Amino acid sequence: MHGRFSRGRRERGRVSQHERHKRVDMLHLIAVITAHPGRRAELLAAFSANVPNVHAEPGCIEYTATVAADGFADIGAPIGPDTFFVVEKWASPQALHEHMAAPHMAAYGAQTKDLVAERLLYILSPV
Repeated sequence: MHGRFSRGRRERGRVSQHERHKRVDMLHLIAVITAHPGRRAELLAAFSANVPNVHAEPGCIEYTATVAADGFADIGAPIGPDTFFVVEKWASPQALHEHMAAPHMAAYGAQTKDLVAERLLYILSPV
């Protein structure tokens, strides 16, 4: 009886081979961007103006700017007032490569090059 009702269902906590393959292809990107002193608001405004272009890209799952959350300075790593993080999620490596080569990203880079003091990219795969 047990087999009859559980056949074809995924057990709780188990991931199907198809879901595992999709998850392995997916990439996360965390960008740590530090603006020149006092220029973060200007840089975030340019970032926000480009977000609709990125969200329209095939394979974009998430593309969000984030800053340090208030009330957590005692437990979180310090983040300077000129730094923000971009949290990205892409459906595939191809989608991320196409994003990086997109004309609107080239335009954004040219527009913001004098505002950025440092940019670190962490490209991550789910495990």
